[in-house]
Amino acid sequence: MALASVRLDPSHARGIWMRAQRLLGAPAFGEGAAAVEAAVSHLGYVQIDTINVIERSHHHILHSRIPGYRVADLAQAQSVDKSVFEYWAHALAYLPLADYRHFVPAMDAYREHPGSFFTPVNDDDYRAVLRRICRDGPLSIRDIDDDVLVDKTHPWGSRKPSKRALNFGFFNGDLTISRREGIVKTYELAKRHFGWTRRPAGSKPAQFAQYLLDRALRSQGLVSLDSTCYGNLGFKPLVGELIEKAVRRGKLVEVHVGDAGKPRHWIEPGALEAPLAHEPSRVHILSPFDPLVIQRKRLALFFGYEHRFEAYLPAPKRMFGYFALPILVGDEIVAALDLKMDRKAGKLRVQKWTWLVKRRAGLKATVEEAMISFERFQRGTADLMQP
Repeated sequence: MALASVRLDPSHARGIWMRAQRLLGAPAFGEGAAAVEAAVSHLGYVQIDTINVIERSHHHILHSRIPGYRVADLAQAQSVDKSVFEYWAHALAYLPLADYRHFVPAMDAYREHPGSFFTPVNDDDYRAVLRRICRDGPLSIRDIDDDVLVDKTHPWGSRKPSKRALNFGFFNGDLTISRREGIVKTYELAKRHFGWTRRPAGSKPAQFAQYLLDRALRSQGLVSLDSTCYGNLGFKPLVGELIEKAVRRGKLVEVHVGDAGKPRHWIEPGALEAPLAHEPSRVHILSPFDPLVIQRKRLALFFGYEHRFEAYLPAPKRMFGYFALPILVGDEIVAALDLKMDRKAGKLRVQKWTWLVKRRAGLKATVEEAMISFERFQRGTADLMQP
């Protein structure tokens, strides 16, 4: 029998989401490459970005959940253990290899309908790149120096035909990124990298919808259709059917966050009833691409904070700064800090500090203490980062 809809206080909703994101309670993932695999599997994805005024977002997100995280741990998981892979979720991201089959249909669709980003990819050029990788092993764009440059057909495209061919092979699944050093990617035949004789069969639409719902419930705690289908809005009807069935069976409970009637949210009864840790002084310096931050409307509903990503705005139009990071203290986003790592001096510089709440005694000191360990993380990885 389905339970009646219930009202959740926003602070309770925030706690449930933070717990699901493993930003509340004791560290849960362990250490080393195994912790990377566990974290990526639990979160579902870890977004990749190239901006490196501080440590890049994928490393930052993992550090936020794995206290002893090192850049080498992700390299081990990707290149040696092969427990994670890169592909497009809502953006380019690290994904657990166990979920590879759910992205095979997208790979097949890219092959059939590559779109302007990949056209024109000459068949002869593409086959030549595949033959070279098959013969010589993994290949990065830096290994190719004989391209004749052509005009771009997409703002994010490349003038190098070989780069276009590598991108096409990556998105259609023939190739995978076997290694990443900074922004330099090394491409390998997917079957050889993963040791497959055949690529996994792709999931069906109903299976993908169930995957989206399971991922959201695990990593978000309480979910809406928008948050579940973020980056996959076309799957809303199928996911909605799964939710309604789960409600009828008592597997999900409908909840409302505060006085907001919309959007509708659902939660598993066990997650609703489980006690929450109370950590009012715990600080998280979050990446703007963190799963807690990236869904801006959800962030505003739960935390009353609208994050602004301003890296591509002219300086006079920025409110928070070039690469502002939300500062979470307890269950409240108290500030946005525009930070930059001075790698030569080994110092974390505050470009701009914007308070989002009325300052209270000890709050600045609490944030500054957290910045000490954050700076240490930046210094610990600086030698491995590419400019």
